[in-house]
Amino acid sequence: MKITDEQWAVISKLLPKGKSETGKRGRPARDPREVLNGVLWVCRTGAQWNEMPGKYPPYQTCHRYFQKWVQAGVWDKVLWELARDLRDRGKLDITECFIDGTFASAKKGGLILEKLNEARAPRSWQSQTLLAFLSPYGPQQQAPMK
Repeated sequence: MKITDEQWAVISKLLPKGKSETGKRGRPARDPREVLNGVLWVCRTGAQWNEMPGKYPPYQTCHRYFQKWVQAGVWDKVLWELARDLRDRGKLDITECFIDGTFASAKKGGLILEKLNEARAPRSWQSQTLLAFLSPYGPQQQAPMK
């Protein structure tokens, strides 16, 4: 899957301009569109950089460009531009949104850690009470003392 001409027209103006001065030493800069296709392939597949197919530029080049674009804040600009475009076309409605923070972490030795947690002594009632008062969802004012 390659980037379309319409997508490239939107994204190309957000990428930093390459230094293509005449008489400059070194290798010529790679086509940013080819590099972007390589970077998107890695992001889409989740593969390692060195597993990139030969139809893209060398993985070292793609990785170097990716790092430069991250440091320059290019990806933030691209995300905002795409979100703005979707909003303008009526495809994105931000009046209602959900944030889901559920995840299942898998750690080495998970069963051992679970057994260690079960072996711990239960917390005291004082620490549980303290946690309730420190919670952001607890009462905003302290209850009057008797």
